[in-house]
Amino acid sequence: MKILESKYPYQEVLSTGIKTRTFFESVDENELVWHRDQKNRCVKVIESNNWKLQMDNELPINLEKNKVYYIRAMQYHRIIKGNGNLILEIKEEEQ
Repeated sequence: MKILESKYPYQEVLSTGIKTRTFFESVDENELVWHRDQKNRCVKVIESNNWKLQMDNELPINLEKNKVYYIRAMQYHRIIKGNGNLILEIKEEEQ
């Protein structure tokens, strides 16, 4: 297990190819910006309380505990802050 230092608005732990990201309740909403990732990802929600995911040209959807979301490479998206912490497990697809 490796804790990665980050300039991003989350803490990340890498273990056996799975990234566990924690967005803390104290994160500034202005840090949660639209972005694209280089690889396809499967994102499993471990903990969420009214946090949302918004894909480009779509309305935000609630991030539901234990649900898996698929985000294609280079697809614009963002996280919208809820209450408490948001914890995600992210597995990137090899390309």
